[in-house]
Amino acid sequence: MSRRLTYTAIGLVLAIGATGCAQPGSVSQAEGAAAVAVAAQEPMAEVAPRIDNFRLVSAEGRAHELYRLKDAPAVVVVMHAAGSPDTAKVAASLEALKAAWAPKGVEFMMVNSNPHDTREMILADAQKNNISVPVLQDNLQLVGGQIGASRVGQTFVIDPKTWKIAYSGPLSADPIAAVVGGQPVAVASAPVEAQSISFPGRTPEAKAAFAKISYSETIAPMLEQKCVACHQEGGIAPFAFDNYDRVKQFSGMIREAVRTDRMPPWDPDPHIAKFKDDKSLSNDQIKTLVAWVEAGAPRGEGPDLLAEVKHVAPEWPLGKPDLIVDIPSYQVPATGVVDYQYPTVPNPLTEGKWLRAATARVDERQVVHHILSGVIPEGATQRGMQAWGGGVGGYTVGMESTVAPKGIGSWVPPGGEFAYQMHYTPFGKEVTSTQQIGLYFYKDGETPDLIMREMPLVDQFIEIPANDGNHKEIAYFLFPKDAILHTAVVHAHYRGTYSKLELMTPDGNRETILNVPFYDFNWQRMYEFAEPISIPAGSKVIATYIYDNSKRNPANPDPSQKIVWGDQSFEEMFYTSLRYLWKDETAANQTNYDQLLNKTRLLGMLDDDLDEKVQMSELRGQFKQMIGSPMAFGMIDKNKDGGIDMQEFEAVMPMMRRGGGQQPAADAKPPMGGR
Repeated sequence: MSRRLTYTAIGLVLAIGATGCAQPGSVSQAEGAAAVAVAAQEPMAEVAPRIDNFRLVSAEGRAHELYRLKDAPAVVVVMHAAGSPDTAKVAASLEALKAAWAPKGVEFMMVNSNPHDTREMILADAQKNNISVPVLQDNLQLVGGQIGASRVGQTFVIDPKTWKIAYSGPLSADPIAAVVGGQPVAVASAPVEAQSISFPGRTPEAKAAFAKISYSETIAPMLEQKCVACHQEGGIAPFAFDNYDRVKQFSGMIREAVRTDRMPPWDPDPHIAKFKDDKSLSNDQIKTLVAWVEAGAPRGEGPDLLAEVKHVAPEWPLGKPDLIVDIPSYQVPATGVVDYQYPTVPNPLTEGKWLRAATARVDERQVVHHILSGVIPEGATQRGMQAWGGGVGGYTVGMESTVAPKGIGSWVPPGGEFAYQMHYTPFGKEVTSTQQIGLYFYKDGETPDLIMREMPLVDQFIEIPANDGNHKEIAYFLFPKDAILHTAVVHAHYRGTYSKLELMTPDGNRETILNVPFYDFNWQRMYEFAEPISIPAGSKVIATYIYDNSKRNPANPDPSQKIVWGDQSFEEMFYTSLRYLWKDETAANQTNYDQLLNKTRLLGMLDDDLDEKVQMSELRGQFKQMIGSPMAFGMIDKNKDGGIDMQEFEAVMPMMRRGGGQQPAADAKPPMGGR
């Protein structure tokens, strides 16, 4: 069987019968009642003794991981189906129980395991039935199938101390009270007379098929395609998938990593946008891989593709560079905090070049958090990052290389110096870190048609309260001219948990163009849109970040601290790097539009209500200290409309500079540090 046919066959096995939940408008009321009656006569599935960890995305696009709720006295999971009368029946009781028990720390969620229910359908159903608890989309049926769900409205009460399922049955307060009180549940299981949910993966026929999944023809090629780039000798992963025995050894970890969406490390929400070089597993691949592991990871017949070919990470994944830049080595101590280092290297180019790609080699990945770069022009008197020109390569884990689309490049002038910002993080062992940047130029005589521009959308005024698990910050760029957005890099630190990017056009239309349901600090990817996004002049590109500064965030260094912007990882950032083209700019006819865009930076940091004015209530940081009084604010608000617009901000900046303000000037080059 071919690899493609193998995936398709497994997908068909998992899809057959997955129509057990009624769709809105698909049946009449009488037919629906009859279906429920029939469903009530069908045997319910055996409920699992405990619930495994999972991470699912809600209909609103936010990720929820079960085991982060380990401090809750109880977790209540209720099965959902869009348009089902049984969802409507249970909704009011669920909200009443939430009102009674959520103040005591009990967590409530609904899980939708019907593959046919879209997010739009789920959102509409939640709105219709006034459901406020998150409704999580389990469209691959990995969660509902594992716990033994069978009916719409079926409720599972879980003890987070052991993750045992203490109760399964109709929604009821009694089992919640028992688990919260540390008492056994009087009736641990009760039948649910409601519409059935079909799980074709639980049938004996499906399980027999899973046991026949071919490691040789299906699993090994899948791992080679999606995993071996990291899991190989010299790769960034801690171990290599180099034979069946190694894969079998880590099969339990593979299942857990896939169920919690940690691997492969690819965070964008496929419901919102498509991207080039998508590193995620397809739905069929996920179901096939989990089914194979749950069947015991059988070896089966056939050759071992992973053992036959020795996979070794290439020294330079893009091929031999045209220029290799050696960044000075640095001795990183075993402990402590290392300030950012700013080494420079003489630029050896005697004539300017158009850069088309760059890649980095880092020998001590554990200590190098990031590398940022720029060019200090020959004869420049200023040397800080504010004076740097365009970048000449960089690095974060997961983003070692950048490649411009064909016909697009960035200019590297001759002479001067290449400058770097190095963020080192000690990890308990003193090491000497060495690193190189490989640059790839257009051939002599070749000139790209277009120029790739890059600018970070930041908010240096972030203030995250102590013990706040759901704090939101927002900032935007106001694009002065027509542009085309190609890529985005999302970046925060340990407390960052969610991010999205929206486009608001001048007519008021607002659309999400990138959604990251669960931000993972350990991976910094550049997401290149499969179809570049047109940005009309006057549009806002809006970034939203949500931070978890609570004890439920296992990466949080200290939830008791109020957190503001800072360079180190235990501080925090709001940083979305955008790469874009100006529509009417060419390599032969360059513009000053970046300067115009940069002038909107300060307004976009402070203007949380997006009205292109900053009210007194929106002032933060040193601006609040200096112009937060009614008298000072009124002096700047020349037109007396109650807000400071961009022109009025430009007038106040000289005063800020005279006052020694450290906040970024509206016309300053964007801060590029802290990634």
